Amino acid sequence: MKLLPFVLGVGVGYVLGAKAGRERYEQLSRAYRRVADNPQVQAAAGVAQAKAGEAVQAAVSVAKEKVAPSSGSGHQPAAPGRSAGNGTGR
Repeated sequence: MKLLPFVLGVGVGYVLGAKAGRERYEQLSRAYRRVADNPQVQAAAGVAQAKAGEAVQAAVSVAKEKVAPSSGSGHQPAAPGRSAGNGTGR
């Protein structure tokens, strides 16, 4: 019974989309291109991309610090699901 509302929603969306037609699609597409081609929008996108890159680099550095083996005992923990024995798995 949960499939019925989904199918009805798809049908209503299709009918409304078909009524809007190609002309409305072209209108929305032109508006998107005007915004995307705006130099201020492109500059803001460049800044956001640079900041995202910096955030990724910072996250990678933190992850590497957390994962790096400790220089204390020289003993490495066994991989999950493996025994810490002599490596034969017995």
